[in-house]
Amino acid sequence: MTCQMVYHNGNCLNTKKPYARACRLCVESCPHQAISEYRQLETKLCTECGVCMAVCPSDGFVDRTIDKFHEYLLGAKEIILNCPQAIPGGFEIPCLGILDRDAWMTLILLANETPVTIITGVCAECEDRQACAASVQTFKQVHVDWPDHAAIHIQVRADDEIRVKAAEEPKFVTQRFELTDWRQRSRKKLEEWLPSLSADETYSTPRSRQWLIQALEKTPEGKIPFRALTVADSCTSCGVCTAICPQGALQKREEMNPMEETDKEDKILSLRLILEPQKCVHCGRCVEVCRSQALSFCTKQLSFRLLTGKILLHEGSPRYCTRCGKRIFDNSELCLVCSTSCPDSRNSFFL
Repeated sequence: MTCQMVYHNGNCLNTKKPYARACRLCVESCPHQAISEYRQLETKLCTECGVCMAVCPSDGFVDRTIDKFHEYLLGAKEIILNCPQAIPGGFEIPCLGILDRDAWMTLILLANETPVTIITGVCAECEDRQACAASVQTFKQVHVDWPDHAAIHIQVRADDEIRVKAAEEPKFVTQRFELTDWRQRSRKKLEEWLPSLSADETYSTPRSRQWLIQALEKTPEGKIPFRALTVADSCTSCGVCTAICPQGALQKREEMNPMEETDKEDKILSLRLILEPQKCVHCGRCVEVCRSQALSFCTKQLSFRLLTGKILLHEGSPRYCTRCGKRIFDNSELCLVCSTSCPDSRNSFFL
């Protein structure tokens, strides 16, 4: 059977924007050690629990049936999801582990108009219980941030009787030697050998975020709890965070001073930091790279207009050395060269 999980190299944050500390969430989160350091998937170890898909910020790993899942959510009059260990009732998902925060909030928004039920087996007895537990923990956090959300019904209905009945029935295997059958087998075998080449895609906004935006658009007055980036007063307007963002969610707009005859180079009069929330996948690289520790995430209630719009986070003026006029990227008055060449200064590097 062909493994349903595929790796989209073009979507991986490590491919979009190389970083000193590469993202390893998929490798570290896989409970079966089925993902190598080079993001190669060992199909014999993979149980398709989907936890790699849920923890990946940018759809590096996705399930092949994800488009069918989306079509079902949009067209079903009553949404019923069941895992393989539960009694079939609607659309079968590999595990609750595939549901990330955006997917849970999408189901909650859909539950305002359509009943949503999730049927599971006995997760404690399942080999994918770690993936399920991680997803449930995500849902609990959403509930804390959004206590008055629409209800999602979760039922535990294992299909033990169905499995026993199927095991008791004799199995008869018939071999077919039709040409079309051999072609289909060859194609499936090729997909097993080269899973990444069979479904490689590149897109900026993860699928679950796209679903969330579509669901929120149907409720224009509604708001969702979203982890938004904030900027403190300690920001030095260096703009490094915009250069490090792999999603292009942060942008800077600079107002330049016309060059005068006495100036050697243009100087930036002001810098505006713009955020596009729908592109932000909360990878945290901007927070890590900020020398002044001015960036942080906090949960805010965002409407469709704010989630899909552009938000002015900060407006300030870059700093320049008071001696040589070169741009500096901290709260000191002198650049490193001037500071080290003037030991007596109160801003000296040696003090």
